[in-house]
Amino acid sequence: MTQVQTKPAAAPAAAGPPAPRFPRKREAATGWLFVTPFVVLLIAFLLLPMAYAFKLSLYRSTLIEGEHFALFENYTQAFQDPLVREGVLRVIVFGLVQTPVMIGLALLAALLIDHATSRFSRIFRLAAFVPYAVPVVIGTLMWGFLYSKDTGPLSAVLPLDFLSSSWVLASLGNVVTWQWAGYNMIVLYAALQGLPREVYESARIDGAGPVQIAWRIKTPMISSALVLATLFTILGTLQFFTEPLILQPLNPGSITQHYTPNVYAFNQAFSFQQYNYSAAISFLLGAVVFVGSYLFLFATRKRSAL
Repeated sequence: MTQVQTKPAAAPAAAGPPAPRFPRKREAATGWLFVTPFVVLLIAFLLLPMAYAFKLSLYRSTLIEGEHFALFENYTQAFQDPLVREGVLRVIVFGLVQTPVMIGLALLAALLIDHATSRFSRIFRLAAFVPYAVPVVIGTLMWGFLYSKDTGPLSAVLPLDFLSSSWVLASLGNVVTWQWAGYNMIVLYAALQGLPREVYESARIDGAGPVQIAWRIKTPMISSALVLATLFTILGTLQFFTEPLILQPLNPGSITQHYTPNVYAFNQAFSFQQYNYSAAISFLLGAVVFVGSYLFLFATRKRSAL
């Protein structure tokens, strides 16, 4: 009797991935729909004003000739203006002193809060961040009252004229440090919270103390956050504007109309109606900020991933 061999039935082919519910074009359109508000605001409030300001910087306006195309004459005048050079030099000196002080205080506060485990660490963290929540104008007005020779309580305690030509730069640095140290502290503290705790335990087993752990382990591991906070501080320092402008009426002899490049550009535009020259000073300052930021990132490129 011949046996009939039957082949087993073939298994059904595995079903492929389900077809996408929405076409790719619709997904792309949805993405652009979310991005559009940002793009519109970016163009309307940044790119277009910058383009208009750059156009202004290429023209000159005189009573005889009116407004005429001058190409880079405003920039040449700004390069040769001793008041511009004086203001740029002042903010550079201010940044060289104030930036390490503020970043150092922010790092110290972040390390102390990260080491502390009590409930008071939350209170201290909030207290250090509160000055950043205060508007810059209000904070500067408050410090102007404290610095006043006639009504300020600081002058009653310390026999110093805080807004004199000898102390005004240090007084302004104190205002900026009070305003922004808490913000930098939060940035560094957030970076510390992301570090693995096992590294600390290994260091303690090897005999490292709290100071060694903070200096030799924690600080190098948050180098990227330190570079970022320092970069933001440099950018803010070179664009120094609000604090000297608010405190200028208290002592116009010490805080002059050309005290910083931004203050000088502001007064050229709104006190002397030199809008073209003011625009040129602003773009020249932007170039200084760009070069300074690039040099700092280039110098710290091996220590961070930025």
